[in-house]
Amino acid sequence: VQLQASGGGLAQAGGSLRLSCATAGRTFSTYAMGWFRQAPGKEREFVATISGSGSSTYYADSVKGRFTIARDNAKNTVYLQMNSLKPEDTAVYYCAANTLGALTGYIRSYDYWGQGTQVTVSS
Repeated sequence: VQLQASGGGLAQAGGSLRLSCATAGRTFSTYAMGWFRQAPGKEREFVATISGSGSSTYYADSVKGRFTIARDNAKNTVYLQMNSLKPEDTAVYYCAANTLGALTGYIRSYDYWGQGTQVTVSS
């Protein structure tokens, strides 16, 4: 499973960005998909996850109410809409696939990872 993340960039505090993560394959809709991030000098942390059907989502408290995860199974793509960005959201963002379909923020449950996309939020 190859994951290709895109959409990162530079935003001002209070602004918005949308990340995308695309993959190929017919089994995408069976995977739970997640977004994680890693800031310089910090461990990678959970951001959001979505079930295979898209009907269930789960967020880290730090992004709840500001970020929205969504997916389009017809396009084999998962999105992360990030609004009301803060400087502390600055990180490399990674998408990941949980092939067992479990909705979890536990990083080791994810089998495949994208290459990461940089998000920088200026104050």
